[in-house]
Amino acid sequence: MSIEVNSISKSYGTQKALDEISFSIKKGEIVGFLGPNGAGKSTLMKILTTYLLADSGTALVNGHDVMTDTKAVQLSIGYLPEHNPLYLDLYVREYLAFNADVYKVAKFRIEEVIQLTGLSAESHKKIGQLSKGYRQRVGLANALLHNPDVLILDEPTTGLDPNQLIEIRNVIKNVGENKTVFLSTHIMQEVEAICDRVIIINNGKIVTDKKLDKLISEDKEQIIEVEFDYQVEEQLLAKLENISSYKNTHDMIWELTFVTEKDMRPAIFDFATANGLKTLQLNQKNKNLEAVFREITK
Repeated sequence: MSIEVNSISKSYGTQKALDEISFSIKKGEIVGFLGPNGAGKSTLMKILTTYLLADSGTALVNGHDVMTDTKAVQLSIGYLPEHNPLYLDLYVREYLAFNADVYKVAKFRIEEVIQLTGLSAESHKKIGQLSKGYRQRVGLANALLHNPDVLILDEPTTGLDPNQLIEIRNVIKNVGENKTVFLSTHIMQEVEAICDRVIIINNGKIVTDKKLDKLISEDKEQIIEVEFDYQVEEQLLAKLENISSYKNTHDMIWELTFVTEKDMRPAIFDFATANGLKTLQLNQKNKNLEAVFREITK
């Protein structure tokens, strides 16, 4: 396993940030680590990168214990923290060269990561002159510099515009073909675009750990948007089979939620016919990760 976490706990005074967290990640997996603010995501990432010590439990990165073999762990990982620390007075190449010396990395690797992260056009500038998005790229380039086996990325696409988002997602996905990527983000579309698996944490505990496709598909809640040709009373909609909620979103358009694996669109059509109504539109809204996340963590 690339990452093994066993019963990790961490408290800040009386607040328990992590409570008996356990999971493992195989090489080549891209895992999204999700949770509300304050759930414990950054705390766990800092423990895995040796910046923080856990109160109890064990964690291994590439077989190295994060508490007793910190140097080996640090050489095995590339880390991009949420608040990307950079030397703003250094030029991009100068900063990467400084870190290449720290890691004892050959100079040609600097050009490789500049190309990989799309920094070529800005590499002649001082870091302090760069936009927030390009500073994130510098942080990612630095994390990749020593070609680590494991990438730990805390909010890696903060501040990127839509075009940059797609580019960095592609970089992370390509890198993940032969590395382990463990990333935290609040952007659900990002997880859906690049992750194989999702771990969701809430109040310091893991509340789900599943493959992304299974997490979304196994949810039995079904949302259907329907437009009738005439206003419908709520009491009438409440009689629909398997209905759990209904919301009038605009004029005669309703968002109906059912808890069943059965496709409810034929039942809605039959309901309309039986009550002298016509359906002007009938659309099943796909359940996405954001909806699942809200349900699990609310």
